[in-house]
Amino acid sequence: MAKPGYGKRSAPDQQPRTPDDFALLPPRERYIAGFVDHLPDGAAMNIKQLAKQIPLYGQQAISTSLKALSVAGHLRRVRCAVGEGDETRWAFRTFWSRTARDNEWWTTYLATETAARTAAPAELPAVPVPLAPTPEASPTPAPATVPAAPAAPAASSNPAAPIASVAPPTAHSPAYLALAELGRQDIRLALSADDCAALEALATAWLDRGVSIGYLTGALTAGLPAQVDCPPRFVRRRLTDKIPPHLPTAPSPSPSTGTGTATPAPRLLMECTDCGRPGRPEALPDGLCRPCRAAHSGSDQATPDPTEVAAVKARMANLRDLLKTP
Repeated sequence: MAKPGYGKRSAPDQQPRTPDDFALLPPRERYIAGFVDHLPDGAAMNIKQLAKQIPLYGQQAISTSLKALSVAGHLRRVRCAVGEGDETRWAFRTFWSRTARDNEWWTTYLATETAARTAAPAELPAVPVPLAPTPEASPTPAPATVPAAPAAPAASSNPAAPIASVAPPTAHSPAYLALAELGRQDIRLALSADDCAALEALATAWLDRGVSIGYLTGALTAGLPAQVDCPPRFVRRRLTDKIPPHLPTAPSPSPSTGTGTATPAPRLLMECTDCGRPGRPEALPDGLCRPCRAAHSGSDQATPDPTEVAAVKARMANLRDLLKTP
């Protein structure tokens, strides 16, 4: 099952499973699609985990197949904001549909609250789980039966430790906390306390321009290279180069509805299936960004039809025969 990876989420209104599912796909894509279709919701859908479970194909083959399945309309990768305020975190999901869907269907579905609720709740139960076992007073009930009075000071001293550990983070600014969370979002961007303090002013400039913590985190973690040699320098460069324009901090009334732009709590942002670049669903047709879509179409055009090749060879042979005849 997926922890921070691309957990599977099934799209609604799919046709019943039949032996002829994915019959129009090439053999490799048909095999991987059948395997993914039988995975339960919440299963890991990142390339490394799929490669471990499908020894027949490597990571490169699975990556290419997932891109082909995205173009065929069977999957879309999204990231959803989990939590509120400073506690917002990004969860990564892969929506899967046994029935092939076109771009209009995916765009309409991902804009609904049903898709947001389907993607978000699975990450919420994972937050209290590590916090629940923090009180270690459970092993002490045996001696608590003998002395009743010492049990009270022991219980009162234990809560003092969590309070002291929770108090310092509250003194930091939202920008500092967002930078500190980068290492938990992706280990390649792990920053030290000094790094967060040095970059706090640059991150605060982003928040002053009206963006949210989720937007800041997504912009810093999107499309990371395979290896980040110096995380502080990399984050500083992105904070400087990708700073957004000034935006209003308060939501302005919409001229069409006359009401404020109340964004839903769990919002979705689609990802390019190939490179992971985030964007709106309408900006990523076939689940691919513009550069990846151009590369995909170019690779398709690079392999000519065998019948056309044979016809060209036949015409060239006829021309040679005509030139030889007196």
